Amino acid sequence: MSGTADLGPRLAADGMRVAVVAARFNEDVVGRLVDGARDELARHGCDIAPTVWVPGAFEIPVVAQRLAASGEQEAVIALACVIRGGTPHFEYVSTAVTIGCEAVARITGVPVGFGVLTVDDRDQALARARGSEGDKGAEAAQAAVATALVLRST
Repeated sequence: MSGTADLGPRLAADGMRVAVVAARFNEDVVGRLVDGARDELARHGCDIAPTVWVPGAFEIPVVAQRLAASGEQEAVIALACVIRGGTPHFEYVSTAVTIGCEAVARITGVPVGFGVLTVDDRDQALARARGSEGDKGAEAAQAAVATALVLRST
């Protein structure tokens, strides 16, 4: 799979308002996720808000909550990269951002595309950020847009 994998046909999401929240920690990897997400959102005709940068993955849910609750966004994309280290910190951060983003979507009813990489090393991260293992930023954007379209029709 290439970093620009075909995610299927263009979705009819013209004018859909979408926000992107991205972690600065591991910014070289996350920047690639942001590029993939924003390119995918543009492909579907979304109205993309400026990317909101936060210090790390742990801070994403509170900002995603604010954006989702504002009534101005139909979807939010969460992007980060958490690389396993030699301490339990990886588990705490990975769990917190996952549970936090799920809660934001469930409580607000606004889809949160989950593009948070949880990997063992930098090579795995780069492979998933527009590399040999795909474009997880684009995949998160596509999932959020598709879910928002479902919600529009129900």
